[in-house]
Amino acid sequence: MQNKNFILIAGPCVIESESMVMSTAEKLKEITNRYNVDFYLKSSFDKANRTSISSFRGLGIDEGLRILKKVKVDLGLKIVTDIHLPDQAEKVAEIADIIQIPAFLCRQTDLLIAAARTGKIINVKKAQFLAPWDMRNVARKIEESGNKQIMLCERGSSFGYNTLVVDMTSLVEMKKIGYPVIYDATHSVQKPGGEGDATGGNREYVKFLARAAAAVGVDGMFAEVHPDPDNALSDGANMIKLSDFESVLNEVLMVHSLVRQLER
Repeated sequence: MQNKNFILIAGPCVIESESMVMSTAEKLKEITNRYNVDFYLKSSFDKANRTSISSFRGLGIDEGLRILKKVKVDLGLKIVTDIHLPDQAEKVAEIADIIQIPAFLCRQTDLLIAAARTGKIINVKKAQFLAPWDMRNVARKIEESGNKQIMLCERGSSFGYNTLVVDMTSLVEMKKIGYPVIYDATHSVQKPGGEGDATGGNREYVKFLARAAAAVGVDGMFAEVHPDPDNALSDGANMIKLSDFESVLNEVLMVHSLVRQLER
């Protein structure tokens, strides 16, 4: 997959309601129209790996895809959403421009094959327990299923209990595999299970790590954005507040532009 523009995947972690997703998507479209980015709206119809069984998971595949289709048709935006089961792939491919594979599932062969066979772009998140060079085997599963439309996404590595760190050399190593590398700026500041029955995080570090990733030379950024993160139903502790997002994006793109000039 070749793309000269900076790739931006952004949106609310989970579809909480049609009105919230639509209003957030409208604002993100307004922002991204001012920049030279290849923008995809991301939100999940199901969060199948929540810490607690009582945590909000989403609206389900049928209602979730209906809302994402509305975003696509009414606003003309491209769509990213994730799948957790092989039999979800074809249905999601009817709406999504990119199918995302969650980090914990990135080695699941049947899931990768099903996603690959849709012919869609596949964004695979590197598991928190994998070395970056191990993503070569993940990419090969997709390639050998007939699809070379691949993106690899860094979202931090486990570093002791409830803690993630980002090794910036991981981005360099994954770029050697030959596909665009995306930096997940918000999940990288998670504290998995850090609140006991919920995941914590620290969104104040997002912009600093995102700048660093841009300096390394990533091809794009993934960021979960919400109008009111403190009251979000999933991942609120690490999501960027919608009103702050343009500032973060602008800083990242400034660094990205400088790196592109240095690489010429």
